[in-house]
Amino acid sequence: MSPRPTTNLHLVSDSTGETLNSISRAVIARFDSPGIIQHRWFLVRSRMNLDRVIEGIEQEPGPVIFTLVDSSLRLALEETCARLGVACLSVLDGVTEILQAAIGTRAQEKRAAQHVMDADYFRRIDAMHYVLSHDDGQGTAGIANADVVLVGVSRSSKTPTCFYLANRGVKAANIPFVPGAATPPELDNPPCPVVGLTIDPAALIDIRRHRLRIIGADGMRMGESQYVDPEAVKKEILAARRLCAARGWPVIDVTRRSIEETAVTVMQQVDLWHLKHAKASVAPEDPATTILGTKP
Repeated sequence: MSPRPTTNLHLVSDSTGETLNSISRAVIARFDSPGIIQHRWFLVRSRMNLDRVIEGIEQEPGPVIFTLVDSSLRLALEETCARLGVACLSVLDGVTEILQAAIGTRAQEKRAAQHVMDADYFRRIDAMHYVLSHDDGQGTAGIANADVVLVGVSRSSKTPTCFYLANRGVKAANIPFVPGAATPPELDNPPCPVVGLTIDPAALIDIRRHRLRIIGADGMRMGESQYVDPEAVKKEILAARRLCAARGWPVIDVTRRSIEETAVTVMQQVDLWHLKHAKASVAPEDPATTILGTKP
């Protein structure tokens, strides 16, 4: 069988390229073995920068998607693509045109506007510092300042989910569930939503075994057998679910969810919590736990 031909895809941005990376990743995932080679050209803010991009496109022609705000750089890139006969698309044009029509004014040529050091930027930095200080049960007294608290067994993706949330400006603390250990008193009457994370036992065992290999655990030292023992793991997960049910905390099954999907679902639960607490006149719901299952 002859090798699958490759396609060059050029991503050109005057900023960090986060938008283009997200778009290309989402689209490429819809193809089976696409054979796409991505060429990333970011922080393109001068004609000298653009000349390097043009040289790269000439050497390895392929479709170009871009987010260039500077009209002169944009025109030069579009003219080059037309000369080479390669497709060229500004991915933000459609949305920009819709908003211009709705607002009634034209968008400004403001480069990397989404990355300005404004209040939102510092809020994200503050949230990141918060996660670092309240990871894995640290600084439980600081839960009073949290936007959300995640509770779950070890290796149920609490920490990466918290960091993802922090990048969205959400202060997220996480508390590990340890069989036989009491939860921090701050969770007896939490001032913010608490969300449990659960996971399929077999998937959790695989993750934990991989973790042991990474840290160089040779064989099973004292206590580690319980860490990956199938029956012990099942009991641990069940106990964690029962805790969440008793406290009325919603539970998200992360087995087949990406970190991004888990974070979005967490924020949905946060919104529901605030909506419920805003309606003080409404009687409280049945505390039975809602388990948000895996994707089909």
